[in-house]
Amino acid sequence: MTGPAHAADAIVVGGGPAGLSAALYLARYNRSVLVFDSGHGRSTHHQTNHNYLGFPNGIATVELRELARRQLEPYEQVRIVHHTINEVSGNGDIGFTVKAQGGSWHGKVIVLATGVLDHFPHFEGWEEYVGRSMFWCITCDGYENRGKRILVVGHTDAAAGEAMQLHGLTDQVQLLLNSNSNDISPKFAARLAAAGIPVIDDRIDKVEGQDGQMTAVFTKGGRRLPLDALFSIQGANPETKLAHQLGIDFAPSGYIAVDTEQKTSVAGVYAAGDVTALHSHQVTAAVHEGAQAASAANYFLYPPELKAD
Repeated sequence: MTGPAHAADAIVVGGGPAGLSAALYLARYNRSVLVFDSGHGRSTHHQTNHNYLGFPNGIATVELRELARRQLEPYEQVRIVHHTINEVSGNGDIGFTVKAQGGSWHGKVIVLATGVLDHFPHFEGWEEYVGRSMFWCITCDGYENRGKRILVVGHTDAAAGEAMQLHGLTDQVQLLLNSNSNDISPKFAARLAAAGIPVIDDRIDKVEGQDGQMTAVFTKGGRRLPLDALFSIQGANPETKLAHQLGIDFAPSGYIAVDTEQKTSVAGVYAAGDVTALHSHQVTAAVHEGAQAASAANYFLYPPELKAD
């Protein structure tokens, strides 16, 4: 059932930078907002972001989330709900209903900021290394690892390409397939060989390290690979379950298709952040897209007499 506490002008699914940015903008348009934060996602890792303007020493993504939530506190019309939404229905004419184990909620518009699911190599205690010495993004963390020993993990041309790019920052790069298959094309294999980047056909068994800092990877084949940083290039999947339920159009990449205002193919539905594009998974992009989605959603909510079109 829905009631006053279970209804709002806008529903935002996702409590990362994109979702919190959307909530802030909607609040400043004096819209009531329900933000659903499952407590998971990239911005919950130990990552320090050095690319977001205004933080000379960088800022931990978990701290950025906390600052954003504190920024939302004065807006009484914003509520953050700690539930994982597993079902959504509706359209731009009747509004949208979302459901979780804890109940159901209704909004006139919805912003999907559901992010992606990264495929990190799994070994005992792997989570403590994410964002500290196990990374996924050269844009975010390549600079801090100049001249260091880097192990790239992946079995595709994307992994080979990342290894080549990281080779521009250090001459100590190795590539570990960590898979039963090797999908690196002959073209990229030749490039790796020409750059002197070893390709190791083996899988991770366990790691050596403490306090989030890896010092070596042990493979199932008995190798010990010393390292300072691991870059996992095993891919990620956009979290699009809810988008599929709404019948939204997708790009060929499998990510949600949006226009320049973050509008999806379904009226009243907007998407922002990593779930909208295969590339440019950056906090800066997520914050911008959240703001743009909120502005477009706010305009959608205006009655016809207040619209210029």
